[in-house]
Amino acid sequence: MTTVGLIGLGAMGSGMAASLRRAGHSVQVFDVRREVAEAFTQSGGTTHDTLASLGAACDVVVSVVVNAAQTEAVLFGDDKTSGCAASMKPGSVFVMCSTVDPNWSVALESRLEAMGLRYIDAPISGGAAKAASGQMTMMTAGKPEAYALAEPFLNAMAAKVYKLGGSAGAGSKVKIINQLLAGVHIAAAAEAMALGLREGVDPAALYEVITHSAGNSWMFENRMAHVLAADYTPLSAVDIFVKDLGLVLDMARASKFPLPLSSTAHQMFMQASTAGFAKEDDSAVIKIFPGIELPKGQA
Repeated sequence: MTTVGLIGLGAMGSGMAASLRRAGHSVQVFDVRREVAEAFTQSGGTTHDTLASLGAACDVVVSVVVNAAQTEAVLFGDDKTSGCAASMKPGSVFVMCSTVDPNWSVALESRLEAMGLRYIDAPISGGAAKAASGQMTMMTAGKPEAYALAEPFLNAMAAKVYKLGGSAGAGSKVKIINQLLAGVHIAAAAEAMALGLREGVDPAALYEVITHSAGNSWMFENRMAHVLAADYTPLSAVDIFVKDLGLVLDMARASKFPLPLSSTAHQMFMQASTAGFAKEDDSAVIKIFPGIELPKGQA
């Protein structure tokens, strides 16, 4: 049997691991928070104490960490631990689910191929709820040999697995464009809600009307509900969009492509981050507008 391991049991990774288990796979996991990994495997599966141990045990390794730096640490180690790449069997597949610079993803594929390993560039979207239900989207690119091993696991984790190219890079490019829209939509939703609050419109009524009108967006409906609840518990933090919109702008800058809306949204998230809201939910970008924060439970 082909064995699967998953690294990173955060908001998305825990749901993805649960989806794999629900599909009948025995899931092997690693998380730096050992208690989180052990809690997951109490219902089945195996916890590994080290990344090297997980890499040696699995034919497909799915990485669900925050960024490129953490992905490199997962693969090649850092000053605290060894990575999984050196112990993975030749022909094994590494599935990278982070939002990263596409050029970095292309270079990683070459680096892993030199070690006899296969690679799928596979950023994800949909949020924690869709990850938990197996309904998220994966934007993937990789060689046929990598898909041959990994595809059953991809299909178990996602409702939509898009194959966007025969080598790394295309998946990350599409994800970055998705993040352009997500970040701009959150920023625009926050601006609209802030204006309504400043003008004295009842916030619950405004939310009801907009979510049933042409001006609605998925991000307005989802994120402004957090604002109405005055609950900024991070599902996706402000600093995620500082990073992701930064990647958007970096990609466009290389070809001198103008992105005026993305630039403005990036500045809004930067302002929220430096104002002390970096680790709060990304809907906290609304706090850059003066005098609009709702007392908890007001809505």
